[in-house]
Order: sequence, then structure tokens, then C-alpha cells
Amino acid sequence: MKANQNTIKLLTFSMLLPLLCACGESWLDPKPLSFYEPGVALSNTAGLYSALSTCERNMRHEYFGDGAPILTEMIQSEVAVEGTTDKAGPQMNMDISLLPDASLNDANTTKVGWYWYEGYKGIKYANVVISRINDATFKDEAEKNAVLGAAYFQRAYRYFKLTHQFGDIPYMDWEISEPKYDFYSYDRWSILERMRKDMEFAYQWVPDKVDRGRTSKGACGILLMKLCMVLGDFDRAIEVGKEVVAAHPLMTKRFTANQSKARTNLMHDLHSVEAKLDMSNTEGLMYVVSYPEVDGSDRIQTMRNGVPFWNNGNIKTPDGQTGTSITIASGETDPEMDLNKTYGRGIGRLRPTWYFTNEIWRADKEANDLRGIFNRDSWRKMEDLLYNNPSLKSSGNQWYGKNFVKSPSMSVEDTIRLWFSWPHYKLFVPDPLQTQWAGGETPWYIYRSAEVYLLIAECYYWKDQPQLAAEALNVVRNRAGASPLTAADINIGEILDERARELYYEENRHLELVRISYIYARTGKPCEIFGGRVYKLDNLSGPGGTNSNVKQEGYNFWYDRVNARSNFYNKGVIHKWAEYKISVHHILWPIPASAINTNTKGIINQNIGYPGAEKNVTPLKVPEEGTVLGPQ
Repeated sequence: MKANQNTIKLLTFSMLLPLLCACGESWLDPKPLSFYEPGVALSNTAGLYSALSTCERNMRHEYFGDGAPILTEMIQSEVAVEGTTDKAGPQMNMDISLLPDASLNDANTTKVGWYWYEGYKGIKYANVVISRINDATFKDEAEKNAVLGAAYFQRAYRYFKLTHQFGDIPYMDWEISEPKYDFYSYDRWSILERMRKDMEFAYQWVPDKVDRGRTSKGACGILLMKLCMVLGDFDRAIEVGKEVVAAHPLMTKRFTANQSKARTNLMHDLHSVEAKLDMSNTEGLMYVVSYPEVDGSDRIQTMRNGVPFWNNGNIKTPDGQTGTSITIASGETDPEMDLNKTYGRGIGRLRPTWYFTNEIWRADKEANDLRGIFNRDSWRKMEDLLYNNPSLKSSGNQWYGKNFVKSPSMSVEDTIRLWFSWPHYKLFVPDPLQTQWAGGETPWYIYRSAEVYLLIAECYYWKDQPQLAAEALNVVRNRAGASPLTAADINIGEILDERARELYYEENRHLELVRISYIYARTGKPCEIFGGRVYKLDNLSGPGGTNSNVKQEGYNFWYDRVNARSNFYNKGVIHKWAEYKISVHHILWPIPASAINTNTKGIINQNIGYPGAEKNVTPLKVPEEGTVLGPQ
């Protein structure tokens, strides 16, 4: 199986990686002509693709595991908040959690720091391939350009994230083989201009048919679209988008073995493990890979992260008995009673907001939407679950097998963590090798054709062509069974609502809000959902200064959007450990203090609103041609 071969290549290269990352220690030098010596291992196409497999593995880590980094991207938006209410430290009060010297890379706090450090690791790995491309042997120029294009994608993928999460950042474009302490911040716009140029090359040369998990032409196309959009070239983005969806149509009919299962639909098919393994799936443009029962794979743990903590002991029957258990009663045959294997054993780290669980699902427009709360096969609410504690059955308690009933005395903490609805079709991943089903091994979508249609619609919005925007949105909505939109419905809120309906737990939601914030500020287009408000680049992060925790609308779209839609931040929800707070400057995350403090011979700027920003200098600009760190 090609997918498995790619996994093996990834594992092989992980043994080589320490050699590539060496900083001159002689004891690490390989023996002459060793297979693991970079000059040998990276001398042909197979070796270079193996090196890029390390980038692909790095991408996977964003979505997999307990407290996965993708949760931070969602929590820093309007679709979800931190749900861990049994301790201090998790990202609820951002004025405390998002400080440069805070714990920025921990499953129990935030993964902001993960994006910084792992982003630069991905760039470093890609630069190894880019720097050595002319030293390798290829069968022809097309093969060489395909490898180079894939490396460009991996580098641009990180820079696109980093410039929207952290703003002006250090720029590395060549392999670094010795310690370096003189980095400087570079202007984000010049980085993005260079990445666009690289992605035009990649989109031309990277093939479309590749092993699952490898960079495809379609993936290059969607990243190129986003780069064009943030730089204001909406026509080019539309052109690329139309080419991508022509080659990768949506899956509109049921196509997996799940169609024979009760309480499933097309959305279950599309987001099942089987669909992500199916090479006939035309919709997937980019995946990260983890294969069931393949050595080296990982568990995604979507259920642990995103399903309510129904088994913490505080789900009580109306007569006060403990209602739930991982273990089912002896002789029980109803699968609905096995909450663990039917829904997954969640701990509620990711708590969706009212906006996501209710507001975007309108009775007149999404009543028949397969993705939404009105479809009881796709979504689950707590009242759907059944009291299953074996002690209830053995004692003859009347509530055994009955639906949950919310206690009127439930605490704020328990309401946040234990009682919310969720998109079961998206988060359920079988976990048969575990006693507690947290979410097993599966590929996961990074990009799909559905998002391309949503980006095309957004481009038409920026171009003031609402009818064409509605038509693009309706392609996705029609597939889901939602009612079509008209030109009169189109605004940025409608576009973002559709992204939330389609891309929950897939898109970098914070990043996309920041991308739109930059486009508003750069174009000066009035924002109709906020009364025609106009944003500016020169104060996007607020006024800064010592009292920088500004909570005033009008500085950036990200803050206005999150504050308007999140029922936690705008209502000042408080529990015994924290209050939910955000500020204007949190549009961009803090550069970790350790990165700045160890850069003793250069200057890495801190973002406005955080301690240390007073030391900033004018960022450098990436040259239009040539390299910064490589050959001049």
C-alpha cells in the first residue's frame, strides 16, 4: 500500500534527522559513505521526498493527541473556548495566559509556543531540501521541479501560519548548519510576497496524483489562493480556485461502507476513516496521515478533546445517583448504552460556543442541513445520551436506560465542561485498540475542495459581486442539504458562518479571522456587519503601551468578531478558577520570550501590546530575488 510505504519513509528519515540538525559536533559526524550521511541520503528524489516526510509528520502533530495544537487555533476564535475548568492556567483569561514568558507550549495551558517552535522546525526541514536540490540527481527537470515545489509548499505553509499568528517574524530561507544568534524580524508582507512567488512555481510543477499525505498540486493551489487573497489579487485566487475544483469535485454521493450503517449519512461517509483512506475520494486535497494498526501512527483523540466529560461523576440521575460509567452492565446488548464506544470518552477540553452550536443553524435555512443540529444523526446533545451506570440496573433504579436530564443545580464549571452538543459525525473516530475510546488512528483533512468554494465566494465578496459569492457558497450548501442563499444574504458574517459549518476542527479558525482582518485593514473596505466600520493597518493591534489590555471595538476585525459572537468573552463568564477575557492585541500572539532572549546578537520584535514591544526596531524586508541566508 503506497500510504504505508510513505509512513515507512517518514520513519526512516526520522533516524537521519539528528544529523541534519547537528551544529558541528564532531562526535555526530557519520562514517564516510554512510547511507545516513546527508550528502548520500539526499542525493536523489527518493531521499529528498523522505526528508519532506519529516515536514509532513510535523504537520500531523498539529491535529493529533491530547490537547492538540489545533485546539488553540479554535479557542482563539469565536467557535470555541477552553473547557478545562478544574485548574488554573488553561487559556481562558488571555491577559494572563498569553504573555511572552508564560507557559506557551503545554497541553494544560496553550499551544501558542508550539506553533512558533514547530513552525520553524518545518521551515528548517524544508530548507534542507531547497538548499541541496542542485546537488541531487534527477531523471529530468520536471522531477527536480516537483521536489522543489513540494519543499516550497512546506516552507510557505509554515510562513503563512506564522505571519498570521505572530506578524513580523524572522525569515530563514537556507539550511543553517551552525548555531545562529543574530536573527532579525522581517516585514510580513515581504515574506508573503516571496511565498506567493514560490507557490506559483509549486502550483506549476507539483503533480496532482500523489501518495496520501504528500503535497499535491491541489494543496499548492489552495495555499496559493490564500496568499493571493491576503495580498489583494482576488482575480488570480478565483482563477486558481476554479482550476482546483474542476480537478477535484465534491463528493456528493455516499461512497463508503458506512452507508449500510444505521444513523449515518453523506457527512459520516466524507469524514470517516474509510473516506480518508479511499483513493477515489476526489475532495481531499491535502491530508496528514496516521493509519490504523501501522507502526509509527498516532491517535487523533478528537473525542477526548471535543466531546463533553460525561464520565467525570457529576452527571447525576434526577434522584441524585451517579448516572454514567465506562463499563457497561453485564448482559447489556444495546450499543447506545455503551457511551464509551458510541460517542467516545471525552474530557471537554474544547468547549464550543453558542454561536457554533446554535446561532449558525437557522430553522429556515439549515433545517435539512446534514452538518447541523437539526440532523440528530450528525449531531449529539447531552439529552441524547442514556444513563448507563451498571449500579442503576442492579439496584432497579428507574433511570437506567433513560435519557440524561440536566440538573438545575449544575455548577458553572460542570455546565462548561459536561453539558454541550457537538458534531458527532466530525469527531467520532473509532479507537478499537484502547479501553477508553479517545479517537484512534486516521488520516485527517488539511485542505478539501469544499474550502476552495468558500474561498472563491469570499473573493467575490471582496470584489463586491454578491451574486457570484452566493453561487459559490451554494455549491457547498446544496451538497449538505441547506437552503440556497441569495445575493442579499451575502456578507462577511455569512461567509464565516459557512466556514464554521463546513470546516470545524479542520481550519485554523483564528488564523482565518486574522487573515480577513488584514484584508479589511489593507483594502479599507467597510465592514457591513459592524456598521460600516473601517480598519487600519497602523493600529491593528491597538495602541500598545503599559495599559495595553484594551477591550474596545474598532481596532481589528478579529477582536470585534470574537467579542460579538462568543458568549463567553462578551458575557464575562466566570468560574472558580478564571474569567474568560480577550483583548484587542491578542489578534497576534506573543513571541516567546525565550526566542527573543537567546537571540543575543540580533533583534526579534515583540508584538504590540506585550511586554518588550518598546524595544522593537523597523523590520527588514525580504529581497525580491536571491536569498537572505544562502548564496548571494
